Parts: sequence; C-alpha cells; structure tokens
Amino acid sequence: MSIEEQQDDKLRILIIDDDEVFGQVLERALNKRGYEVARVTDDQQALEKTRDFEPDYISLDLKLEGSSGLNLLPQLVEVSPQSRIVVLTGYSSIATAVEAIKLGAVNYLCKPADADEILAAFNKQEGNPDTPLAEQPMSVNRLTWEHIQKVLHEQDGNISATARALGMHRRTLQRKLQKRPVKR
Repeated sequence: MSIEEQQDDKLRILIIDDDEVFGQVLERALNKRGYEVARVTDDQQALEKTRDFEPDYISLDLKLEGSSGLNLLPQLVEVSPQSRIVVLTGYSSIATAVEAIKLGAVNYLCKPADADEILAAFNKQEGNPDTPLAEQPMSVNRLTWEHIQKVLHEQDGNISATARALGMHRRTLQRKLQKRPVKR
C-alpha cells in the first residue's frame, strides 16, 4: 500500500473550537493517534472546512466566539450527514445537552476532556442504563444556572430578551453567564 493510499485510509477529525490552546493540544494528541486532523475557530470557517475536508468526526465547542455551537450543529449535519459530532463545553447544562442530541450530536462532553474521552464519545453507540443516579438533588445555585440556560435557549441566545424574561438587569445576567457553572 502506498503512502497516499494509507493517508486516504486515515479517519478525519475536524476540531471546531475558539480556544486556541485547547485546539492545538487536541490536534496534536489526535495526530499522534493516527488521525488526519483539521482545526478551525469559528462557524464560517467550520462550514467551509466541513465541505472541503469531509470529516468522519467533528468535535464542536458549544460556546464559540460570537455564536453558539447549537446554531451551527444543524448546518454541519446538513453539510456532512455522515459525520459523527460530539459537542464539548465548559458551560454544560441539561438544556444544551438535550438540544445538542436532538439537533444531531452523537454525544455531549464537559471540558476538560482529553483525546481518549473524545474518541470514546465518537464511537459510543448506545446509552448506559447503569449510569449512576445523583445521590442528592441539585443545589440552588445549580438550579439557577440550569434555569438561566433554559430561558436563554428559549430566547435563541438573546441576552437582553433573556434578562427581560428573567426579570433581571442585562449586566447582572451577563456576569452570571461569564462564570463557570456550579458542579452540583
């Protein structure tokens, strides 16, 4: 088998993430594992690269600079229906996880996630009925975070409309959204 044929046999992974450092680290780790990797940082580049690169797998950051991975997800599915898409986020919520799966993602992972976890998520075909249930209900802080995420999604990511719907000042909402979500 020639080198060109071997390269054609490599699985292709597209990384869509505006975090340059995370993207570079993930790209290197996947290259070392024998994948052909391309990386972009915004939604416009993502659609163009998806058409040209024809990836088998796509790692999609939920919170891109100036846009949402949820908005990009249906477009990626339309452009590349054969690609298996995993959504990654440092801002996880139940609402965004459910929507990501409904919109075509095969999995949803919280950052930090390493290359092995991401590869396993691409290949996971079925749910796990033995997943442990939480021993305690969510904290008030986590419930607040989840509610804000739900209303934000209902308002199509519009911060001003979400603040009005929640009855809070827009700047207060922006400060809350800039914080990482509470664990439980």
